[in-house]
Amino acid sequence: MQSLKISLYEILLSLANAQDLALPEITLHHQQVANLALRIAQEAGLSLADQKEIYIAALVHDIGALSMRERFELIEGTAFNMYTHAVRGAKLLETFEPLKRVAELIRYHHTPWNKGRGAEDNGRKIEMGSHIIHLADRICIKLKPGKNILSQVPDLLAYLQEQSNKQFIPELVELVLNVGRKEDFWLDITNRLPGQEYYQSNMRDYYFMSIEDLVQLSKIFSHIIDFRSKFTAKHSAGVAKTAERLAELVGFSPMECRMMLVAGYLHDLGKLAISDEVLEKPARLTIDEYNEIRAHTYYTYRLLEPIAEMKTINEWAAFHHEKLNGKGYPFHLAGNDIPLGARVMAVADVFTAVTESRPYRKSMPKEEIISVFENMVKSNGLDGRIVAILLENFDELHTLCLVEQEKAGQEYEEFLANT
Repeated sequence: MQSLKISLYEILLSLANAQDLALPEITLHHQQVANLALRIAQEAGLSLADQKEIYIAALVHDIGALSMRERFELIEGTAFNMYTHAVRGAKLLETFEPLKRVAELIRYHHTPWNKGRGAEDNGRKIEMGSHIIHLADRICIKLKPGKNILSQVPDLLAYLQEQSNKQFIPELVELVLNVGRKEDFWLDITNRLPGQEYYQSNMRDYYFMSIEDLVQLSKIFSHIIDFRSKFTAKHSAGVAKTAERLAELVGFSPMECRMMLVAGYLHDLGKLAISDEVLEKPARLTIDEYNEIRAHTYYTYRLLEPIAEMKTINEWAAFHHEKLNGKGYPFHLAGNDIPLGARVMAVADVFTAVTESRPYRKSMPKEEIISVFENMVKSNGLDGRIVAILLENFDELHTLCLVEQEKAGQEYEEFLANT
């Protein structure tokens, strides 16, 4: 059960890329902040362990900004409260033991130095790493896309000098002013592949996850995906648990069932690239809006594709809208080209969708649900054997799905109330 070995760095990198997809204006923002924060930490002489934690925290520093609107406001500097998303991000990650310290760095990454008052929060010491991420984030926000970064250096240095001892620790500002005389310091920010040797040798082995680690982290990911909207807040929880139990009924091994649970939590990862307006529209979608939605499985696949150890999980997650007749999306796979796990996921996704209320309709009664599945089997959209197993165990799976969604709904309400 513990043989799976997934790099925590690699999956967090996928999450960072997913968040950056949402706003083309800040493509690679999280990677840029991570690269710059790491360089500052290195120049400051911090330990290798601290450097790694700062890099990881910077890579996902804005995960608490759940909506696209909130992320845009952070970039524009118009957010009503710059700290809410930082607290949310910490809340999301602090329950995962390997990221407890990372969560603390994220919690305070918008705390200004304010002549030393930012050294602590109600008696709680704020780590240097938080201030480094804050500095790196603000520098990257100031960058103007399309303009050579070296041409921007004078304005950036002037900004840092003006904000020294206000937003930023004076010693960190002085450090950047000194090292900033080197062109490579700035070019590394916007270079897509800086320091590959460092990342491959140090970050990939930051922490390797077991299958149970991955289950826990993927559930956190599902909250980041689903908590963007009250209409989707419970969806992945229902899909994941339904898919796991359905896989067990189909005959999957215990390890495969846990992998199915992970795939269920991650199946809508690509929806992080979908606009808030489309996700929350209280009516049927237009053709353009529907096409935007259809792209989400493509993004799920591409985001997880670089993680070799997750190939099977990725296929089960990303192929859930493929159909046996080849009329699904985005790859138009057909017949035996669709893995059995993806067929299970497709059935679980449809089952969860028709049993939950949507902005434009209420949940369907049992008779109507059965009719939907029968029609999809007749059109060769879904696997008839898997559908038959689902219908044979309808009441059990329906109860399981509803109970799991009820838990997710409570977690959603508590999450919003406590941040």
